[in-house]
This record gives sequence, C-alpha cells and structure tokens, in this order.
Amino acid sequence: MIRVLLVLVAVWAVAGAWLFVVHHGSRPFGADAVVVLAGTKQRLPVGLELMRRGFAPVLVVSLSHTATGLQTETCGSRHAYRVICFHSQPYSTRGEAEEIGRLTRAHRWTRLNVVTSNFHVFRARILVKRCYHGALRMIGAAQSTKHLPIDVVKESVKLVYQETFQRGC
Repeated sequence: MIRVLLVLVAVWAVAGAWLFVVHHGSRPFGADAVVVLAGTKQRLPVGLELMRRGFAPVLVVSLSHTATGLQTETCGSRHAYRVICFHSQPYSTRGEAEEIGRLTRAHRWTRLNVVTSNFHVFRARILVKRCYHGALRMIGAAQSTKHLPIDVVKESVKLVYQETFQRGC
C-alpha cells in the first residue's frame, strides 16, 4: 500500500512539474489586444512591455480584489493605446475567461496575447479557449520559485476541478 502511494505521489510530482513548472508560454504576436490576468505583480509589467513594443492597440487589465498601485496607475493614466480595466465576476480565472469572451465578441477581436504567470499558463489557456475561439498566444511572466510548490498543488486541484465539474465557459 505504501509503495502504491509513493508511486502515485511520484507520478503526480512529475505531472505537476511538467504542467506547471515547464514553460508552456508562447511568443507574442501582433494582436487586437494584450490581456493581463489578475494575480502576481510580475504580470502587468510584462503586459506593459508588450504594449511599449507595439504588439496591440488595446491593453486589457483584470484587476485584483484590491487593485495594486501599478494597476491603479495603468487604469487611471492616459496612454498612447486604449486601456480597458475590469473586475471579473466571479473573481477567478474562469470569470476572467468569461469576460475575455464578452470583450472579444463586443469588439470583434480575433487575435489575443494573454499574460499570466508561467505556472498558470497551462490551465489558463484551457479556460480562455473555452470562452474565446480566435488566435491566442499565452505569455508566461516569470515568478518567484518561493511559492512554486504551493502553486503546483493549487493549480493541480483547480485543473482537476475544472476538468471534472466546470467544463463550460
């Protein structure tokens, strides 16, 4: 019994490392918008860099429960590009994917660069693709490895839940 448990833990560790530690992000491309998902503070600077480099005319920012200083500054300032900021309902990746779907339909966007953390790219891509059916590039922002073991556990549980109970957009 202990051997079986050890084998299962080892399989999960390898699968978790492949799904959430190995880089699954893409190179950005010219798009209708750059979307930055709420979460770690490393994400928005990547989105802002993509905007500075001219990858899209519109920046979409999903706001955290309490907007960070950079989020507030970005959403409240004038830029050479359009900025759309929103609070997802529910506050989750699924809520963000639903809002992305609404925005892309309303604006007739067909190409998106979506920025999230490297550990989140695999699962976020699945959710966004359920609500948005155009060309998609997922851009992974680097993050500290300090919380990576906890992130892998949380992402594993969320992936199993979304693939079992939340299959739709």
